[in-house]
Amino acid sequence: MSECTHDCGSCGEDCSRRDMQKAPHELSKIKKVIGIVSGKGGVGKSLTTAMLAVTAQRNGFRTAILDADITGPSIPKMFGITEKATGTEMGILPAISKTGIEIMSMNLLLEEDTDPVIWRGPIIAGTVLQFWTDVIWNDVDYMFVDMPPGTGDVPLSIYQSLPLDGIIVVTTPQELVSMIVKKAVIMAEKMNIPVLGVVENMSYVQCPDCGKKIEIFGKSHAEDTAAQFGAKGFARVPFDSALTTCADRGLIELFEGDYVDSLFEKIE
Repeated sequence: MSECTHDCGSCGEDCSRRDMQKAPHELSKIKKVIGIVSGKGGVGKSLTTAMLAVTAQRNGFRTAILDADITGPSIPKMFGITEKATGTEMGILPAISKTGIEIMSMNLLLEEDTDPVIWRGPIIAGTVLQFWTDVIWNDVDYMFVDMPPGTGDVPLSIYQSLPLDGIIVVTTPQELVSMIVKKAVIMAEKMNIPVLGVVENMSYVQCPDCGKKIEIFGKSHAEDTAAQFGAKGFARVPFDSALTTCADRGLIELFEGDYVDSLFEKIE
């Protein structure tokens, strides 16, 4: 096999058979790695990543988030982290949230949170891999990888290089979104990575007076989608202003609700 140039458009190799996984930092201890994916942006992938990490931490597991969405990092803001990443001669040290979740994100390296990352795909992919190989992750039970949207260079590099135990797919009820999300699922299947669960975000609005669930984007497809993908379980997350407020104020660790609890129990 010739050396990989990352130019997959002209490559005839079967990537699903390549052994390209990278070893983490020699001081890192990571048990399970789960990718949070979607076919497009704006469906709540980062929020789902944060909620799953907080839920795992609440259940007594040591948890970490690798924010692989280099050009659109939002994890630090949700956790209220403003300090920058530090390091020693041994490697980079992740930031630690208020409840002890380890986090590494591009926004922990930028001078200003609003500075754009204007890089081409190979450089972005290389940065994500450095978050895996150069960061000293402590004794982690669950690492959740907030994947960039789509099926391009960076997701491909992550699928090839990180030892993912599976993915959780984030979607919304609209059929158009579901169609695009399926592209990400098919990509994972081609890489022999199992779908562990499905999260349907913006699934409904609950009436504050009568408690009725109003499906403003149409009938939920969460259960059917999970069955179609062979996932272990699914979760439905509603429009919840309190949840949004927690994320906006950097207090996601205080969110209330058991929206993803049953899903996490199935993937433990």
